[in-house]
Amino acid sequence: MTNARTYGDELAVVTVTYSPGETLQRFIDTLDKATERPVRVILADNGSQDGAPQQAAQQHANVEFVPTGGNLGYGGGANRGVAALGPEYGWVVIANPDLEWGAGSLDELIAAAGRWPRGGAFGPLITEPTGEVYPSARLLPSIGRGVGHALFVKIWAGNPWSRAYRQSDSGSGERTAGWLSGSCLLMRREAFDSVDGFDPRYFMYFEDVDLGDRLGKAGWLNVYVPDAEIMHIGGASTSQVSKRMLTEHHRSAYRYLADRYQGLKWAPLRLALKLGLAARAKIQAR
Repeated sequence: MTNARTYGDELAVVTVTYSPGETLQRFIDTLDKATERPVRVILADNGSQDGAPQQAAQQHANVEFVPTGGNLGYGGGANRGVAALGPEYGWVVIANPDLEWGAGSLDELIAAAGRWPRGGAFGPLITEPTGEVYPSARLLPSIGRGVGHALFVKIWAGNPWSRAYRQSDSGSGERTAGWLSGSCLLMRREAFDSVDGFDPRYFMYFEDVDLGDRLGKAGWLNVYVPDAEIMHIGGASTSQVSKRMLTEHHRSAYRYLADRYQGLKWAPLRLALKLGLAARAKIQAR
């Protein structure tokens, strides 16, 4: 694993915006308590219509508005945001704009990076506004776990396939995972570069699963750091297009699995997955 570029030790936060509404201001305001380091913030904007990203960039000297040129999806937008950074930024946090940062959360993630020199991605504990912990560090999906989770999670939340996939029994300490939620990731930039960042074919969903898998195959670790805590407060950007997001979720799930079961012998499986996921999407849309 080699990388011709050497990066500095400065920290940047990249967030992908698409009419984020009032949540963006809370994101920026609470970022001040997340780290003692100076932070540059890149707003990789996918075509916001509400003016919130432009206003935030005008009000904060460390915030830069970077139009992506269109709606590239989450991964594509994040890639553009990272590309806007100079080589002095060796640490990049990629995060949703609808987060509230916990005190010292980014400093905790950077401290963990010092304990895990082969760590490429570091993810915090994520809570919902209700206080419920979101399962943000999981095993990579397999056919068995994926089918069991998809079929039973809505009617039997504690089923063994979902528990295994979510690593529900893995304890609450710092540990490695198959993948980490892309809603908040501290990336070692050389690790991000080594796998060419997010795969832009994923418009929304599974781009983080795919990234975690490719990082692991490249020799990096995905590390869950529960001492770092953030809250996902929910945003406006996807709430009005929930049907499309449901379609994208199932489309991305198929792409992820189809990429990993290629060739003629797996053609019947890919067809079954495509039909099954399409049917599931229609049922859930009702």
